[in-house]
Amino acid sequence: MSNNYTSGSGGGTSTNRSSFASRREARSNNPTGALPTLGVIGAEHSYAGPFDFAQFIESLHELFESDRQMASQPDATRCGVCYLHFSVNELHYREEGLYMCSGCEATLGNHQMPLVRQQQKL
Repeated sequence: MSNNYTSGSGGGTSTNRSSFASRREARSNNPTGALPTLGVIGAEHSYAGPFDFAQFIESLHELFESDRQMASQPDATRCGVCYLHFSVNELHYREEGLYMCSGCEATLGNHQMPLVRQQQKL
């Protein structure tokens, strides 16, 4: 057994994109900011090129700008999962004690979510 590293032996870093980076990119393209479930990304999208960092920053800027705009509305409150602002009538209050947007609710489904602090029901 040799201690010498040979390229292509599987011991180096992979040139494939990690699922974490793909999920982060998918989250930036989702208006709710919710992460898609694992395994869904590869089925919906194929990422042929390198990661476009400038586009990622621009999409985050747009997301935060729209969130700030919504936060300035008098009937806005945060989703307890993605923490983005929505109108109260766009959110569903769950029995665990948090408001949830439709995107996060679709992702979580019927799964219960343990909370450190409950949101007050408005």
